[in-house]
Formats: sequence, C-alpha cells, structure tokens
Amino acid sequence: MSATTGARRSVDVAHLTAVRASDPGAFARAWARRSRRSLLGEDGRMLLVAADHPARGALGIRGEAMAMGSRTDLLERLATALSRPGVDGVLGTPDVLDDLLLMGALEDKVVIGSMNRGGLQGAAFELDDRFTGYSAAEIARCGIDGGKMLTRIALDDPGSVATLEASGHAVSELADQGIMAMVEPFWSQRRDGKVVNLLDPESTIKSIGVASALGTSSAHTWLKLPVVDDLERVMDATTLPTLLLGGDPTGDPRDTYAAWGRSLTIPQVRGLVVGRALLYPPDGDVAAAVDIAADLVHGGAQ
Repeated sequence: MSATTGARRSVDVAHLTAVRASDPGAFARAWARRSRRSLLGEDGRMLLVAADHPARGALGIRGEAMAMGSRTDLLERLATALSRPGVDGVLGTPDVLDDLLLMGALEDKVVIGSMNRGGLQGAAFELDDRFTGYSAAEIARCGIDGGKMLTRIALDDPGSVATLEASGHAVSELADQGIMAMVEPFWSQRRDGKVVNLLDPESTIKSIGVASALGTSSAHTWLKLPVVDDLERVMDATTLPTLLLGGDPTGDPRDTYAAWGRSLTIPQVRGLVVGRALLYPPDGDVAAAVDIAADLVHGGAQ
C-alpha cells in the first residue's frame, strides 16, 4: 500500500512485546484505569474505526492479499485515526485493543469488542461463526462499551443456526449487563463454494427482522448494516439505532462519501463503522480520509 502522507503515530513494538512477555497483568490494570466517556456525544452520533478483519484471515485491500499483514502498520493507522477530532472510538479483537490500550489510544474513546471471529474467510465452516473473541463477561469486566457480532443467515447452510443461537445468547448476556450489543446481520448464500452476502433491499430487510429479535431484550441492541439501495425503505424495518458499515474500499471514494452523507439523514442511522476504507485510502492519507468521514457524521461540530 502507498505510504500515508499525513503524520503517522509511531508504535513502539519492542515495548508492547516486552510488556506481554514480562508483565501480562498490565493489561488488566490498564483496562481498570482507562478513562471512559458516554456512548453518544451531544449530537447523538458516532464514528468508529474497525479493525477486526485479521482475526478472520481477511487481510486483503484492493487486490493486495496481505495489505493488513503488518501489525505495526495497522496499529499506526489506527492510532492516527483515533487521534483525529470526531473519531469516537474503535471496534476490534482483544489482541488489537490490548495493543491500543497500552499505547494510550483508547482513553476517552468508545471501545467495542468483536465477539465471533470463528467463521474464517473461505472456510467450509465459515457460516458456523463461533464466538472465539470477547465474551460478554470479559467485556463487562474490562469496562468495554459494547460487543459486536457478525450474524450471517444462510438458509442453505446449517451452520447459520448455531451462529443465530450464539448471537441470541450474547445479546441476552450483554443486555443483562446493560451493555450495547451490536449485531451485524446479512442474508447470505453460498455461490461456487464462496459465501456471498446479498445486498439487495429485500434481503437486508429480512436480515434486520431476524437480527432485531435476537436475545431476551432488545433494549441495548444496535444494528450494523451495509449501505444498500432504497435505504430509507430498508431502515423502516426497524426502530433500533443503527451504524452503517463503511464497506470495502472499492470505486471512487467520493462516491462512497456521498452515499454515506445521504444515508446519515435517516433517523435510525446514528453514524458509521468504517475500517479499511478509512485506514487504507487510495492516496494513503489516513488523517484526511478520517477527517472527511468525521465531518459527515458530526457535521463539522467537532
């Protein structure tokens, strides 16, 4: 990938590894003293950067298969993004969040823990998406602000029912703790051995109906949804607060930003969760890409 043209936050890998080797208790201490903030700011909106892709073996960006293979580079990009005004927080797996925690990048940020990463990209068992990351109990213990679960629904794959059941339990357990459950549903199919998420309005509406009903309470449930055609009709399928998925970085970024801007006028939409599109922009300028998204979400209020 092209180098970032803006200022990059450096990462002391030697320090991170030394702490992991000699003082693993430092992580629990750091979580306990982390400065927290409210889930939503005064404008009721939220911009999160996402970095849970490597845990599924999904490292590719724009045809470069190992673009996210360098943990140092990924952490630098994340730290740069989190330092920008208007970025409210991050979504990640325990390994990534623990590194960012020790770097001091999670202070006064919304932190969402990724829970199910067992459905490895391209695996025969991909749709039996086991909960191999954060548990609801650990999210509560660490003072993490929410738990996210990918919930793909494929009628032709029996693995989906295990994922649905596990997601329902996770929603219930998070609700018992008064913690946000972020459910990311897709109506999916296998085509030529590959899992494909159906992004037409009707399929998205069906996925919303299933996801919204998971668990014993919907009081703390949020949705994470793709930007699809006829989004106003799609969003009329729910009253749950929703963050829109930024999507893979393909096509002209200006078209992507325009679609995000239009989507943010819908009442249920409370912001964006964007990963590779912001962390790996075509020109390499992470700060500039993040600033555009922050302005779209917060309307220049930050």
